[in-house]
Amino acid sequence: MTSPAAPLRIPVPQVLEGPVVRLEPLTRQVLPELFRAIGRPEVFAGGYGGGPAGYRDTAVAFAEWAETYYPWRTGLPFAIRLSSGPEEGRLVGTSSLAEFEPGTERAHLGWTAYDPDVWGTAVNPATKRLLLGLAFDSGFGRVKIQADARNDRSRAAIAKLGATFEGITRRDARRADGSWRDAAVFSVIVDDWPRVRESLDARLLSRLRDG
Repeated sequence: MTSPAAPLRIPVPQVLEGPVVRLEPLTRQVLPELFRAIGRPEVFAGGYGGGPAGYRDTAVAFAEWAETYYPWRTGLPFAIRLSSGPEEGRLVGTSSLAEFEPGTERAHLGWTAYDPDVWGTAVNPATKRLLLGLAFDSGFGRVKIQADARNDRSRAAIAKLGATFEGITRRDARRADGSWRDAAVFSVIVDDWPRVRESLDARLLSRLRDG
C-alpha cells in the first residue's frame, strides 16, 4: 500500500490557482455573487442544497440558507472564479473540503455547485484537480465525493474524474422537502491519486489546447 508522501495536517484557508479556475476562501461578502451564479432552480433540481425545496429565489434568502449549509467552521468552503479568458474573475461556483478525520486520513470533497453556463466545461475537472491535490498534499489518504443517487448528471461527472464508485448509502440525509436521500458514494484514495492526477492533467491540457 502507498502511504501519503506528506505528513498529515489539516489544510488552512488559502488561494488555489490553476490555468482554468482560481479558488478563494468563500466569504459572506461574495454570497450575492454566488447567488447570481448558482441561485437557479436547475442547480437545485438534481439534489443540491437538499433538492428543489432548498432553492431560494432572492439573494437575502440565499444568504440565510448558506449560513447553515456550507461548512464555514468545520471545513474549507471555496468560491470558484475563472482565472483566464474574457470573463476572468467571474465567480462561477463553489466547492468545499470538509469532514476532516486525521485519525483515519479521511476528508470529504463536496458542497459543489456551478453556474449552468459552465456545466460540461473544464471548470469541474480543474476545480477537482486543485482540491484533490490539496487533500493529498496535506497527507490525507481518502477523499469521499458523493451525490444524490437520483442525480445522474453529477454521478457521471464524478465517475469521469476517475473516482471509484463504492455503492449507495441508503437513507443518507433528509432532503429539504423532508424526504430521505440515498447517496451515491465515490472515493479517490492516495493509491489512485497518481493515475487520477495524470488523467485530469491530460484532460485539462487537451481542453486548453482546443481553446
